Amino acid sequence: MKFPSPQQDTLFMQAAIELAHEAGRCGEVPVGALVVSADGIVVGRGFNQPILRHDPTAHAEVMALRSAAEALGNYRLPGCTLYVTLEPCAMCSGAIMHARIGRVVFGASDPKTGVAGSVIDLFAETRLNHHARVEGGLMAGECGGILSDFFAARRKRAAGV
Repeated sequence: MKFPSPQQDTLFMQAAIELAHEAGRCGEVPVGALVVSADGIVVGRGFNQPILRHDPTAHAEVMALRSAAEALGNYRLPGCTLYVTLEPCAMCSGAIMHARIGRVVFGASDPKTGVAGSVIDLFAETRLNHHARVEGGLMAGECGGILSDFFAARRKRAAGV
């Protein structure tokens, strides 16, 4: 299976970072995601929107998967790569597996809810029927910094500073 090159990975992660900033501007936890076809074409974009949409499933990955499925006319996305600025949670990982995504590239690890190796590794669970290739840590400092800055500003506002 053909996937984007390391140079393309960086460009696609930069696009996911821009989506994370969009989430932050909307008051959402700043996480962005996009889906890229095997041809290197962006077919889906998403950012966190559970507050805006009153929808607990409106994580960046789910929004990008929905967008890609609509664009391609199929809920299965084999051969596609999902780029996301934060390690996926259990819900998003399940959706990724059901969509048959071929590869997941994430930025920052999530030591509290990440299931691509931080808390557990659902993608390595042999009893599950689909296994995406997972690569973590791409632009991790920048991706993590967006989140750190967002939560620091939120704490500062809450403290009335």
